[in-house]
Amino acid sequence: MTAPDPMKGIRGVMAGTMVLEAIVIGLALFVLGRVDHLAGWPVAAVGVLAVLMIVSSGCFRFPWGIPFAVVLQVLTLIGFVLSVPLGIVGVLFGLVWVYLLWVRRDVARRIAEGTLPSQQQ
Repeated sequence: MTAPDPMKGIRGVMAGTMVLEAIVIGLALFVLGRVDHLAGWPVAAVGVLAVLMIVSSGCFRFPWGIPFAVVLQVLTLIGFVLSVPLGIVGVLFGLVWVYLLWVRRDVARRIAEGTLPSQQQ
């Protein structure tokens, strides 16, 4: 029997978070159109960002998956240029991503030390 992979669970949480962020960004399209009265390329850019977030949710198994997600998060933070509500969403999810990356680093450290409960005999 093979040992469970703790990073698989973290990758799943990251993928789920990215899907939730894509849904929130997609819903922000309504806010951009009605509240901020934006149309054209800004709305298209936010739509493309939401689609890229959905695509990135399946990329966490690859070594470039996390850097790709971080780039998308930075683009969301730049959303303050387009709309304050979009920037606030970027800040909130940015805090979530900082926490997720901290948890990932902590689990990697524990794996290296051999102190995870799944590693104990």
